[in-house]
Amino acid sequence: MKAFRNGTHLSSATSGCILRPHRSPTPPIRLSSNHFTPRRGIAFSRRVLPSISSWTLDSRSYSVNHKTPQPPPFAFAFDIDGVLLHVAKPIPGATYALKHLQEHNIPFILLTNGGGKHETDRVKDLSNRLGVHLTTDNFVQSHTPFQELVHHGHNSQGLRDKNILVTGSDPTKCRDIAEKYGFKHVIIPADILMAQPTIWPFEPLMKEVYAATARPLASSNPKIDAIFVFNDPRDWALDIQIISDLLLSQQGVLGTYSTNNGNPDLPNRGWQRDGQPSLFFSNPDLFWSAAYPLPRFGQGAFQAALAGVWDEVTGGKAELERTVIGKPYARTYGFAERVLNAHRAKTLGVDAEKLEPLKRVYMVGDNPASDIRGANEYVSPLGTKWSSILVRTGVWNPDRGGSPAYWPDVIAKDVKEAVETVLTHEKW
Repeated sequence: MKAFRNGTHLSSATSGCILRPHRSPTPPIRLSSNHFTPRRGIAFSRRVLPSISSWTLDSRSYSVNHKTPQPPPFAFAFDIDGVLLHVAKPIPGATYALKHLQEHNIPFILLTNGGGKHETDRVKDLSNRLGVHLTTDNFVQSHTPFQELVHHGHNSQGLRDKNILVTGSDPTKCRDIAEKYGFKHVIIPADILMAQPTIWPFEPLMKEVYAATARPLASSNPKIDAIFVFNDPRDWALDIQIISDLLLSQQGVLGTYSTNNGNPDLPNRGWQRDGQPSLFFSNPDLFWSAAYPLPRFGQGAFQAALAGVWDEVTGGKAELERTVIGKPYARTYGFAERVLNAHRAKTLGVDAEKLEPLKRVYMVGDNPASDIRGANEYVSPLGTKWSSILVRTGVWNPDRGGSPAYWPDVIAKDVKEAVETVLTHEKW
């Protein structure tokens, strides 16, 4: 027997995999030999698994659960785009899987690198699309952790009363989100462009939109203390220009230029060493799954473009210093784990301090570089083991890209099959 990464025991063979069910309430269904694919170095053998519907409909499965005094020792984390939804439409089996977990008090969290709406608005929209009652209690999107920076985050001080620049696909919505988080002085690129038109000496394609969304500034050259990219920007050219200007400035004052820039006697040759604003990205995703048959560029592409410009500006002498959160980074997984544990305690009606830590969390995602890598690399301070399940309904497609860049513990056809696999393995 070989030990699975999360403690599952697997028998060795040449193909397929085994997740041994406790008991099959109905005749089992046979899975294809390519149902699962292991991460490198783990061998699997093929067996049969019961259908998830048998666990839902058979009365004996309910009696097993109801006689179990202990709460589930496991939970789920689901990505959204490419796992639960495809182009705003539910992926077959997604609604069924989530409802099944809710009906049996099995905790889960929605953990996405998407964003651009406030959590309450996004959850309401997801509930309507999926036909499942959802709340913000178990929902984390890419920029949700930015809330922590309102009171902690800038030279050990919060940014609540500081000027921050935010941008994204709709900067106006990003401003609204930031203000709901508690930031008091939020500026968007449109404000700067309208106050200082010469900052972008080209005819803006969205001039009327900028004029309609801009707010007046106290100064045409404001001091900015932090820059936040909330989600995938649309006007890359304007945003790169303004962000670069601020990173080259003196003390974050727009329109100034630091004399430290390029100084070989200073760390990083003086670049970003004169009180310039901290730069935050909400996720590193190069691609995301959209309506087009091939994945589309995401925030990671914008970040790469900005880094490329910065490399040219600094003559290749300095790295672009920034903080990137979102999957696969441990900061986001740690934040998500705290949210999940609080939600678990609320769901089970148990005092969180009296509840034993989760033994396992199963991350179900479609993007190897974010969902799978993050789950594989995250080390929980509570000792919880995170396992990764890659579905074929989103970014990764074996017909396009071959083997995933980061190997999951299991590959499943879709989210329903992923949940079925875990419930069978957990004997729940």
